Parts: sequence; structure tokens; C-alpha cells
Amino acid sequence: PVFGGINLEDISAPRCFEIEARLKKELKIPVMHDDQHGTATVVLAALINALKVRGLKKEKAKLVVNGAGAAGNAIAQLLLKFGFKSLILVDSKGAIYEGRPGLDKHKKKLAKLTNKRKVKGGLEESLKGADIFVGVSKAGLLTPKMIRMMNPKPIIFAMANPVPEIMPDEAKKAGAYIIATGRSDFPNQINNVLAFPGIFRGALDHKVRDIMDEMLVKAAKNLAGIIKHPTRERILPDVFDRTVVKAVARAIQFDRIFEH
Repeated sequence: PVFGGINLEDISAPRCFEIEARLKKELKIPVMHDDQHGTATVVLAALINALKVRGLKKEKAKLVVNGAGAAGNAIAQLLLKFGFKSLILVDSKGAIYEGRPGLDKHKKKLAKLTNKRKVKGGLEESLKGADIFVGVSKAGLLTPKMIRMMNPKPIIFAMANPVPEIMPDEAKKAGAYIIATGRSDFPNQINNVLAFPGIFRGALDHKVRDIMDEMLVKAAKNLAGIIKHPTRERILPDVFDRTVVKAVARAIQFDRIFEH
């Protein structure tokens, strides 16, 4: 009873899904796994502004999420909730599709919602004709050749740390239009510290026990909205921007989640 909420951190999949679900069921305080939902919220905010800069509609955008662990799973679910229609999730064995042998229950659930064309093969096959790459995987997995196979002006979020799936200079040479990483020494850092302090501030202020996806979508919109005129080099606010926590916190309440 002395805790206001629980922020889970650094728990691998699939354990993280079961731990979070059980804590939510047993406790009457907000519980969130930051590596999943914090990351997903910031990725969505970055994509909202990247789409504006790129002039691309979410319904038309083709995405590939590389990495199907805790972060990749949550990112895929939140992007689908936001309204992206074409998404392929790739794990270490290749593209996930309905009926692929060896999928656990979490991947089976996502297989029903993603990769409608049942693309098979690895990352290279999945990226043909894609507009957006979101990497939460390992260093060096994305090559210049793969970027050149994507649609013109691709959006590349290479978030493996400390070494991304492709270095920004390499991605740019290969034709990447907007590039983001998880690092602070490059433009467009995707850092979940932009999300979780505001999420818990809102949950505590508004007595929210269950942090819902609809709230996180609204939080991502509010976070993106801080940047009034996004550019290729600036799609997210700085982590020290004092308006961030308040903007995110406003979204974590029940009477606002179905706005817009």
C-alpha cells in the first residue's frame, strides 16, 4: 500500500508479459513495463512527426518492425491501435506470419494482426517496398542494400544500443530520409524517458489504475504535438524539455482517451 505505482524495467520476453499481467490483476495501482509501453509511446510520437515531414499517411505506410521481444511486441500493438494498416514483424527466424511453425502465444496473437500478405523470408524480403524500418534488435542487421530496396525517402529508426542496426551516416548514404536512433549523440533520439515520467504523473494525478493503449496513443500525440514544426532532424522534443511531462500526463485519464 505504500507504493503509488510500479515501473517494470529490463525484464526479457516472454516473462515480462506474464509478470506485468499478473501484477495488474493482483494490484490496485498502475503497473507498466517501461521497455514495452514507454518505448512504444515514444516510437509512435516520432512516427507521427516523421509522417508529417515525409508527407505520408499512416493508412498507406508500410512498416517493418525488426525484433519481436518486449519492445517490438508493444510497438507493433500500439502502431496497429493508432491505425497503421500494413506492418510486418520480424524476429530472429524471419517474418512472422499466421501459421508459421514455432510461434509462442504472444507471437501467434500478433501474426493474426500483421503481415496480411504472408511475406516469408528474412528482413531483406520483408523490407522490399517498405516505407518505415523500426529496429529494436541488434547492431548491424540493416544494410545499405536493404535500405535501397525500400520505397523512396524511407524512414529509418535504428534503435539497438549502443550500436544501432545501421549507423546514421551509412543510412543517409543509402538514401534514408529521416533517421532516428536510441543514442543521445545523434539527432532524433528515441528515448523512453520522454514517456514514463509523464505516464506515471498522469496516472497518479488522475487516479488511473490501468494504463490503457488508448491513453498511450493520446500521450504519443501530445508528445509529438510539442514540436510545432517538425523537420528531418527534429521529430521529438529534447529529454530536458520541461513541457514533456505535463503534455504526456494530460493523456493519462479516462475522460480524454477517446478524444479526436
